[in-house]
Amino acid sequence: MAFSSWKRLLLSGRACRRGGPALRWKRCCHWNAGKSLDPEVRAFLEENTEVTSSGHLTPEIRLRLLTPRCRFWREKPDLWPYGDPFWAIYWPGGQALSRYILDNPCVVKGRSVLDLGSGCGATAIAAVMSGASQVLANDIDPIAGTAMILNCELNHVTPFPITIKNIINSEAGNWDLIVLGDMFYDEQLADGLHHWLRKCIRIHQTEVLIGDPGRHQFLSHSIHNQLRKVIEYSLPEYTRQENNGLTSSTVWSYQPSNSLESC
Repeated sequence: MAFSSWKRLLLSGRACRRGGPALRWKRCCHWNAGKSLDPEVRAFLEENTEVTSSGHLTPEIRLRLLTPRCRFWREKPDLWPYGDPFWAIYWPGGQALSRYILDNPCVVKGRSVLDLGSGCGATAIAAVMSGASQVLANDIDPIAGTAMILNCELNHVTPFPITIKNIINSEAGNWDLIVLGDMFYDEQLADGLHHWLRKCIRIHQTEVLIGDPGRHQFLSHSIHNQLRKVIEYSLPEYTRQENNGLTSSTVWSYQPSNSLESC
């Protein structure tokens, strides 16, 4: 399974997106609801992903993902014509965040939500389903943006705005809630996230929720000392097998001074 090698790299914290990190992080565009999709990209994704709602924590949400039944699960990664498709995996941290939001809609209801590093868009979709007043999804891969719109269609959700750029170290936006999953896989990225999230909290009193299955890079980072565990989920067997045996995923609050009351 050639595609699994990409997953192992990310899990070990050594992932490097093709094209060079600096090049990819400089991309910048903004998609609004109603933006037409490139028909060639749409057709490629529809042909080379599988629609699934099983094997993860949120069976209510249908997603286009790369699975063992897909051609590119077995092909050499270099044959994939776009940037490495990390969006095509429903990572454990994102699963935990999405499950928590669906079970506790008051966390997002009537609030503005930024889904940072959105990937397949599942957590943003969960926020819309749960009544968020405004949702913005962010990723650095434009193909992820296309995939998010396709996943919105699958779940009968009006597509939300999507920004395709690196917003870390930019001006802190005024969001009620920022959610991010599986982002602490690289030390430099983790340091940048820590600084930017702290700035958002200081300036706007933003609430921050982080999803992570307990990767070493996350547990060993200094941010971990400033988190409070909100809830931990046992991962489904399929997700465990596809993530090197990780057995659970946790939602953490990065606002230790503000308690999250049960909904």
